[in-house]
Amino acid sequence: MAPADIRRVILGILERIAPDEDLSGLKDNVPFREQMELDSMDFLDIVMELRKMYRIQIPEADYPQLGTMDSTVTYLTPLLKDAPAP
Repeated sequence: MAPADIRRVILGILERIAPDEDLSGLKDNVPFREQMELDSMDFLDIVMELRKMYRIQIPEADYPQLGTMDSTVTYLTPLLKDAPAP
């Protein structure tokens, strides 16, 4: 899956987890938590959605790499390289 597709997947997950958030101005290099009302359970929901959708395991030690859109896409690109685009 291409980085642009991964970004769309993450946006879709964020829309489901935080339906009241306006994601149109989301900055890719600013932490999600600084831009959105996300708590630790919301963050775990993101990880669980990725696990459910793509059967990937994200170790807790790697959670800091999912802090921004840029870092999330960079982290997921090798893991999802063979996944079909949505």
